[in-house]
Amino acid sequence: MRSREPCVYMLASRRNGTLYIGVTTDLPDRVWQHRNDLVAGFTRHYRVHRLVWFESHATMESAIAREKTLKNWKRAWKLQLIEETNPYWRDLYPDLVSRL
Repeated sequence: MRSREPCVYMLASRRNGTLYIGVTTDLPDRVWQHRNDLVAGFTRHYRVHRLVWFESHATMESAIAREKTLKNWKRAWKLQLIEETNPYWRDLYPDLVSRL
């Protein structure tokens, strides 16, 4: 993953737990902020820290459009999207930072 690459991501509190969808241009740093409770609000309150899915985009505009689409999806569709690439709901953050 190149630096400053627009990404849409999903965090989970646990398998089939609370989900959070976000968008960023610096995925490793943003997830680190969530994991260390530096982001006030939803993820801190509900302890949503596990990176379970992400998708890179060519532009921030397309990433934002995808984020808005996913936020309007039914929960079952979001779970299916996660399980297509991460069936065991592994935390993808360690793999992400090891590639840097």
